Amino acid sequence: MIPTIGISVLFLFIGVPIFIVFTIISEVLLGFHLGIIMEAIEQGMYNSIAKYILIAVPLFIFSGNLMLAGGLSRRLVDLFTCYVGHFKGGLALALVLTMGFFGALCGSILAAIVAVGSIMIPMMVERGYPKAFCAALVAASAGLDALIPPSDGAITYCAITGAPVSKVFMAGLIPGVFQMTLLVVGSLWLCRKMKPSRPSSWGERGWATLKAIPVLLMPIVILGGIYLGVYTPVEASAIACVWPIVVGIMIYRELTLTGVWIALKRTASATGVVFALIATASCLSLAFTYTRLPQNLVQLLTAAGVTPILFLILSSVAWLILGLFLEAVPNMFISLPIIMVGAQLMGIDLLHLYLVQGAFISVGLLTPPVSIGAYTAAAVAEVDVRDVMQYLYPVLFGILILCGLIYMFFPGIGLWLPRMMT
Repeated sequence: MIPTIGISVLFLFIGVPIFIVFTIISEVLLGFHLGIIMEAIEQGMYNSIAKYILIAVPLFIFSGNLMLAGGLSRRLVDLFTCYVGHFKGGLALALVLTMGFFGALCGSILAAIVAVGSIMIPMMVERGYPKAFCAALVAASAGLDALIPPSDGAITYCAITGAPVSKVFMAGLIPGVFQMTLLVVGSLWLCRKMKPSRPSSWGERGWATLKAIPVLLMPIVILGGIYLGVYTPVEASAIACVWPIVVGIMIYRELTLTGVWIALKRTASATGVVFALIATASCLSLAFTYTRLPQNLVQLLTAAGVTPILFLILSSVAWLILGLFLEAVPNMFISLPIIMVGAQLMGIDLLHLYLVQGAFISVGLLTPPVSIGAYTAAAVAEVDVRDVMQYLYPVLFGILILCGLIYMFFPGIGLWLPRMMT
C-alpha cells in the first residue's frame, strides 16, 4: 500500500491529472489488496455521482455562466461601484462585495472568478490598481462561495455527510458575511495609498440600483423559497437557471442563443471535471471504509487523549496539506469520510465541522502547487501567478486562516441561526 501511495504522490508532482491518480490508487487498493471485483468498484463510482442532491451542482454552475452571458454580473459590478467606488480603495471594496454577492447567486467559485474578474480587473487596472493585486483579491474573495449560500461546496458536503442542506446553508451565512467584512478591511488597508476617484451622482446610483433590482431579488427568490418550504435546494438550483434566462432575455435583452450555448459548453466542461473527481475520489473513500481506517484512526486518537478542539486543529492541518495537491472537491471526498466519523464520535456538530472545513479547504485554492483559484484569477488578469502570490501573502492569506480559527473556537457565530430553525 505504501509504495502505491508514494507512486501516486510522484504522479501528482509530475502533473498527471488528479482523477487518473485516484483511479490508479483505487484500483490497486480495492482490486489487488482487498480483492473487490471490478463491477463492484464501477457500481460504487456510479452511485457516488448518482445522488439526487448533486443535480444542483451543474445547475448552479450553469446559473453563474448565464449571469455572465446575460449581463447580470455587470449590473452587480455597476451597483457596488457606484456606491463605494469613490473611496480610497473603493474599487477593491466593490470587488469583494460583488464576489460575495455573486458567489451567493451562482454557487461556483471558478465561475465567480471569471465572471467578476473579467469585468472588475480591467476597470481597476484603468484606475491604477496593479493587475496582480486585482487577481489576488479576486482569488481570495472567491472562497466566500464556500460559505455564503447557496454553495456547491455545501451541497457536496451534504452529499458526503448526510447533513441537511437547508441548515448547512444557514450555518454558512453569517460566517460568510463576517469573512467578507474582514476581506473588505484588509483590502482597504492594502489600498490606503490609492487616490479616490470621482463619486457617482445620486442619479447614477439610483439608475444602477434600478437596473440591479432583478439581480438583488434573485437570492430572495432562491433562498426564501427553500426556507419557506416552497421547493427543495435542487429545485431552487433549477430556478437559479431560469431566473437569469428570463432577466437576460426579457429585461436586459443581452442574453442570446449563442450566449446560452457558450454557457452550456462551459457548464459541461466544469461539470465533467467535478464529477470525474467525485467518482474517482469516492473509490478511495470506499477503500478507507473497507479497511476501517476511520474507526481505527479515531480509536488511536481517543487513546492518545485528543480533545475535540485538538481534533479540529489536526483536521485543519490535514486539509491544508491535502490542499497543496488537491482541489476542493477531491479534498473533501478523501478527508471527510475519515474526519466525519471522528467528529461524530467526539460529539462535534456536523455544522461546526462544515464551517471549519469550508474555511481551510478554500485556503487550498490559494496554496501552491495546485492553487486553482490563484491560477484561474491569474489567467483572467493575464499575469504571472507568482506575482499574484506576492499579493496574496501575508495579509489576504492570513485573513482566511484567521477566519478558520475563529469558526473553530467560536462555533456559535454560525450555529445559532440554524438552531433557531429547529
